[in-house]
Amino acid sequence: MGRVLIIGSGFAGLWAALAAARRVDEIGSAEAPVEITVISDRPFHDIRVRNYEADLTECRIPLGELLDPAGVAHIVAEVTAIDVEARTVTAQQDGRTLVVDYDRLVLAAGSRVARPDVPGLAEFGFDVDTFDGATRLASHLDAVTADPRTAGAATVVVVGAGLTGIETACELPARLAAMCAHTVTPRVLLVDHNAQVGSDMGASARPVIETALAENGVEVMTGVTVDAVDIGAVTLSSGAMVPTATVVWCAGMRANPLTAQFPVTLDRFGRLPVDDFLRVDGVSGVLAAGDVAAARVDDGHLSVMSCQHGRPMGRYAGYNVIGDILGLPMRALRIPWYVTVLDLGPAGAVYTEGWDRRVVATGTVAKATKRTINTERIYPPLTGDRKALLAAAAPDLQSRPERGG
Repeated sequence: MGRVLIIGSGFAGLWAALAAARRVDEIGSAEAPVEITVISDRPFHDIRVRNYEADLTECRIPLGELLDPAGVAHIVAEVTAIDVEARTVTAQQDGRTLVVDYDRLVLAAGSRVARPDVPGLAEFGFDVDTFDGATRLASHLDAVTADPRTAGAATVVVVGAGLTGIETACELPARLAAMCAHTVTPRVLLVDHNAQVGSDMGASARPVIETALAENGVEVMTGVTVDAVDIGAVTLSSGAMVPTATVVWCAGMRANPLTAQFPVTLDRFGRLPVDDFLRVDGVSGVLAAGDVAAARVDDGHLSVMSCQHGRPMGRYAGYNVIGDILGLPMRALRIPWYVTVLDLGPAGAVYTEGWDRRVVATGTVAKATKRTINTERIYPPLTGDRKALLAAAAPDLQSRPERGG
């Protein structure tokens, strides 16, 4: 029996596992004697893109509810090494070392926020990169806002005015106002080294973002970097020192460092080069999907590190890894459309289409689309029904989100 091992349980990893199970189911287990196993450092599928929200109740789904009905095994362990010659993966589990063999490997280990070596950042900084990080931030905000004597208690500095930083900053003023039972006025400062916020969002969307930040009461400081983070202040490259009890780091993403285990040249985000079938270039028996892979999605663009691309990449990787191990046809990944729907908190949202990010909807209309994406579109079926889970894992592309719903 062949063994397919999938590293990661995020958007790409989950859908790779379910898509692989779907293809085995279509072929028939007798004709496709393949065992599928997911290995990840947590027994959950986290809806990571919602971590900027205040209520994360529905953002963590037990993996057993999703994988058990599909007949996919799951190992909770932290992968530390990959040997592509021996086709083994080494992991740590509760102080024990595990060595797991594979015939085919799908690396879908995701990405993480890029934390530079800024003095004090590791000790005093927060992030919304993971579910645990976001809940840690929430607990911290509860504690500091409960005591008005805490220096900078109601001031939050968000570093990085990309998509995550903008969404986080837009949510915080109202969130802080609700938490502050005293008379301190909340202050949210968004800091970025670029000359403008939303530098990747294009000229069409930028005025919408700037207006929304102002409406939400977010102060913006561009063209500066953070020199140091302390327990009660942040020091900027301009020399300014901002009293604050909370610094949220949202500046930059890097692929999981496991990509460095492969004998290939990585891109500037640390991603693996893959072919149209998501096989890692020059590495036999390994596919990659999601934030660890730089895949062509059309004739002129590579995938971006987002669930918009991670989810279909996972489905195609799962379909193709079974084809690869059994010598059956595979499907080339192509995603002919690209959209961005950015949450702007109480000011609504902005919906853009195309790689030049042309604005097609704003305000409450775009907010309705964002709400549908965050609460419905990116979720797997939660009924525990095997047929529904496998049906959702078909290597077919969803249509672009409807404007206003």
